[in-house]
Amino acid sequence: MRRFTSLTAASIVLLFLLIGSARTVAQEDSSKPKPAAGTRLPIPGVPGDQEEQQPGSELTPDTRPLTGIQTPSLGSPELRHSYWVPGFQYGNFVRSSSLNQPTSSGWNTTSFVTGNLSLLEAWSRSQLSINYTGGGSFSTDNSQGNDSYHQLGLVQAFNWRRWQLSFIDQFAYLPQSQFGFGAASGLAVPGIGGPLGPSLPALQPNYQPNQTIFTSIGPRYSNSVATEIAYAVSPRASVTVSGSYGLLRFVETGNIDTNDTILGTGYNYALSRNDTIGVLYRFSGYRYVGNPQAINDHVAQLAFGRKVTGRMALQLFAGPEVTTFRVPFGGATHKISGSGGADLTYAFSRNRSTLSLSYNHGVGGGSGQFTGSRMDQLQGGITDQLSRVWQGHLNFGFARNTSLGLLIPTQVSQTYDSWFTGGGLSRPLGRTASFTLGYTAYLQNTSLPVCAAGTCNTNYLQHQISLSFQWHTRPLVLR
Repeated sequence: MRRFTSLTAASIVLLFLLIGSARTVAQEDSSKPKPAAGTRLPIPGVPGDQEEQQPGSELTPDTRPLTGIQTPSLGSPELRHSYWVPGFQYGNFVRSSSLNQPTSSGWNTTSFVTGNLSLLEAWSRSQLSINYTGGGSFSTDNSQGNDSYHQLGLVQAFNWRRWQLSFIDQFAYLPQSQFGFGAASGLAVPGIGGPLGPSLPALQPNYQPNQTIFTSIGPRYSNSVATEIAYAVSPRASVTVSGSYGLLRFVETGNIDTNDTILGTGYNYALSRNDTIGVLYRFSGYRYVGNPQAINDHVAQLAFGRKVTGRMALQLFAGPEVTTFRVPFGGATHKISGSGGADLTYAFSRNRSTLSLSYNHGVGGGSGQFTGSRMDQLQGGITDQLSRVWQGHLNFGFARNTSLGLLIPTQVSQTYDSWFTGGGLSRPLGRTASFTLGYTAYLQNTSLPVCAAGTCNTNYLQHQISLSFQWHTRPLVLR
């Protein structure tokens, strides 16, 4: 609890420092023209606003570097105003089994009552985006009980002629694994969601604490603080330097707490307006609370990216990986293997559908069950505008975690295969509210039995029906 309180206090201090630094830059550079008094300009993303289809509201290209730490996007709407939006959210999960005792039978229900906040403020050379959701959860599942619930996403970005500087923070306190949490519901991401919620590109999976094993016991909090600097050495070439610190902490015993420190650098070269190639190096150090094991991981990768604003964002990475162990596995102190990854977002213009896919292969922190693991993670979804008001979405995820001991031929170790798949329907209720109904199945297979509450099993299956309602005010314009 003391660590949680300290972390929360540190996040609040960081937030105020970022806001203060952004306002200082804004005061120093006030060259951005402001609209004349009385001029009505549209708030970006408001459904049904006739003015949002004007040329001035077209998407701005995504200029984040290929070898950076954030996932690519299709672009962002031109910002007409700085604004903030508070809101309220109620969500309910009906599950077929206990959250921490997956072999148990009997349906239970968990309700989430939260407040939401989204803020987007832009100056001529910087932009601050915040999405936050916080409140409480109330469950009839005795193993879960009542608890608090928090998610935060924050990005402070600065842009100069040749320089880009970003500060990023992703925090979550959840009753279960973040992998697949809230799928097919409005609880999946922080903030008010919808067109008005600032779309914050997530950190690449390599820069987030891995927690893709469903049977890790009890609530946990995770946080990733990252910064990135990009410098354009020529009209076509740029270099990036990045660093992050992440942690994964479990409230209950029986899990492994993890710290990670990640440093990276890369070089990008634009082949054309849409295509970029690059080369990157990344160092990852994993440390475990109360455990002598320490893992250092070195990755060198070639990269290719293609971005077509409003239509496609693609990144591909591949290269060798060298991993060293402080405590040897089967007498081995290092292992050479391969690593790679891909991110794709594609918009189908005719049927108003959007497809997203993400894949990552390499060494991870261990997801609370291992001191390091070889990980494969695939996640994706498709969203389709079924009618003027109804929107449908399908989502899925797969993760394989294998103890690094299995990389040594003489070792026998455990493997977790975790799946989630489902879908749902959502519709707006006017301009300030929305409703979502969904279903998700969570499956897990293990090579060795997992024991919980005195029962051991190699399989885990849980059905979840979700319902959520969100309401927010109209945008409160700052300027």
